[in-house]
Amino acid sequence: MSEEAELRQELVRMGRLLSARQLAHGTAGNLSVKLGDGNALVTPTNSSLGDLDADRISKVSRAGDLISGDNPSKEYFFHLAVFDERPGARAVVHLHSAYSVAVSCLRHEQTDDVLPPLTAYYVMRVGKLPLVPYFPPGDHALAEEVRSVSREHRSMLLANHGPIVSGASLSDAVSAYEELEETAKISFILGDRPTSPLNAEHVANLNRAFPT
Repeated sequence: MSEEAELRQELVRMGRLLSARQLAHGTAGNLSVKLGDGNALVTPTNSSLGDLDADRISKVSRAGDLISGDNPSKEYFFHLAVFDERPGARAVVHLHSAYSVAVSCLRHEQTDDVLPPLTAYYVMRVGKLPLVPYFPPGDHALAEEVRSVSREHRSMLLANHGPIVSGASLSDAVSAYEELEETAKISFILGDRPTSPLNAEHVANLNRAFPT
């Protein structure tokens, strides 16, 4: 089986997994993987991640031209921006899961990192989570914001929208996304109670031991 055929099947499998875990609903959210030739596979527009057809998944060029399959998600452009800025990224996950979207709707005094480092695994898999300003769905101006943030971060949160998470593989990106959603959930469970997040030294030690 070719690389492309394998990755098409992986997108189908991960879409079903995310849907089964109630992280993807309706036709919201999109997934992508980068092929070895620089082109990308992107889930189609208005598709349910729990019911993807491998043969209909969109294949687009680095310039965003449709090569085969159905029309890509209307947000394909920020997937390509991440791939351009992060050479090690081979997959991007963008969903509208409840707790992460709830965090994106809060008022944040500081926007460079909007979730506390509550656990080591959050630091290892997500890192800092900057908030990107709000743009309407499908607005191509968002691509430049995503591109800029991607230079330093593998994860980000779109205001009033949801997270974008990249990884060295689709499995890595999905695992990081799940860690982000669980940390958002924990943050709401803790609420206004006094918390004890990891300190700067803890975070620095983790970043040295588990570089991205």
